[in-house]
Amino acid sequence: MQFKIKLLAAISALMLMQGCSEEFLDRPPLDALTSGNFYKTDAEIMAGTAPLYNIVWFDFNDKANMSFQEARAGNLNSNDRTAYVKHAVPSTDVNTLLPGYKSFYKIIAQSNNAYKAIKEATGSTASAAVKAQGLGECRFMRATAYYYLVTNWGAVPIVYDNVAQLNTPPVRNRIEDVWKLLIQDYRFAAENLPVNADQGRLTKYSAEGMLARMYLMRAGLNQNGTRNQSDLDSAKYYAEDVITKSGRTLAPTYGELFESANNNSSKNNAESLFSLQWMPVSSPWGVNNSFQAYFAYDANITTTGDGWGAAQGLSADLVKYFVENPADSLRRKSIAMFDSDVYPNIQKATGGLKYNRPAQLSAIKKYIVGSPADNGGLGGFMAANINSYMLRLAEVYLIYADAVLGNAATTNDAKALQYYNAVRKRAGLAAKTSLTFEDIFKERRIETVFEGNSWNEVVRWYYFNPAKAIAYTAAQRRENYTMTYVPGSTNPKKYTVTYSPAEYYPLSENTLYLPFPEGELVNAPSLKGEPVPFDFSTLVD
Repeated sequence: MQFKIKLLAAISALMLMQGCSEEFLDRPPLDALTSGNFYKTDAEIMAGTAPLYNIVWFDFNDKANMSFQEARAGNLNSNDRTAYVKHAVPSTDVNTLLPGYKSFYKIIAQSNNAYKAIKEATGSTASAAVKAQGLGECRFMRATAYYYLVTNWGAVPIVYDNVAQLNTPPVRNRIEDVWKLLIQDYRFAAENLPVNADQGRLTKYSAEGMLARMYLMRAGLNQNGTRNQSDLDSAKYYAEDVITKSGRTLAPTYGELFESANNNSSKNNAESLFSLQWMPVSSPWGVNNSFQAYFAYDANITTTGDGWGAAQGLSADLVKYFVENPADSLRRKSIAMFDSDVYPNIQKATGGLKYNRPAQLSAIKKYIVGSPADNGGLGGFMAANINSYMLRLAEVYLIYADAVLGNAATTNDAKALQYYNAVRKRAGLAAKTSLTFEDIFKERRIETVFEGNSWNEVVRWYYFNPAKAIAYTAAQRRENYTMTYVPGSTNPKKYTVTYSPAEYYPLSENTLYLPFPEGELVNAPSLKGEPVPFDFSTLVD
């Protein structure tokens, strides 16, 4: 609750900084929080960095996340994200592409501004520990924004000081330099964030978990069929440190992870390493989680004037997986609503939601939590009372297994199997006795689907084996379908699925990265140039 109060108290000041700027290189307004009038005490630092946990991420979460990360990765069937499903995104898309691109530079700008303000605050009485924590939070958030930029656009401008770079035309920096910067940022965060923190705040282990993810991904960059062993070793090291020292534990059941009572800004569960902390209010705008508004299939689920997701659902490829793998029903029911499913925690007053929609798409269940009445009165219009996971311990388990596998075709390493099978055991699946890359890749896809990292996983594979990554996307079913429960079938339930003529939209070298938004190219033609090395001597900690 303390974090929530601090966050709401800081929103209006941050909105001044965000609302007065249209371009990511604009000078911060004079009435924004500055080193001269804020960030001088422990309380001010904690209040000033709290908005980095939600409002700066709103534009990404609102529309871009599901388009960039899930539609492109072959997980989403959508009537308004078809360009992303088909890898045919126009540079003129002003509804998702432009705000999505700009959202990451808003995050970077606010992180840069807060970082500089904390360091330069005059007359500061803040403790060294809280000052280090605030600086670590800023660098962590900046790194995360660059992670999404480099996986969606490749070579992008590195902006480290919005004032100092104001009059310098932005140029694209090399992909390897973006990776170097963001890993440096996460390492700084790991060294400065506390081992334990207030509810929902980042810790040393949040940063180490992200370092494990980053090193595993970078291990394939500019490789040819194999992965860099040094980066694999680093991924293993950080993953194991998180697993053995963080005190985090897997939730007993998969479904409880996505119930609002266990995953909100007042109560973060023990599996969460980094979550966006959304407030269950519609005002001030931007602190709210709008996911449910777009993906709940019926307005009667939310009762708040939204619930526009009737034409959104799982991709044919994911439906095919779940129909062919009925043993994965525990995760499936928490990810997707199939005809005849019942959800007691939604529409509680009438005995639970009964998803009786024969001959329809499978609707999305993950992050759909129902009305305020279902959630202790919390929530509102486009404001579901649930956090968005950015990193969970289960993923770190799978990262460890992948790092141990490394460049081998298979592994039967005891620890790798232990962690991998712990994730499967919770899902009610049989343990495996050996692992391949494809085993781990598939497990990670299903475990974390709709959590904002699916596309990045495809890019990770592409880095070291483009042919296999392309083949993977080429085999994905992306057509429309309808499905109906077969009456009387149990353990497992059976479904009749009718697919439209098969549609495949394979990734290609030309569609790996999104186009730069036309509006950005008009304002900054320098973005059309070839990537250049970044001068790391310009950075000052």
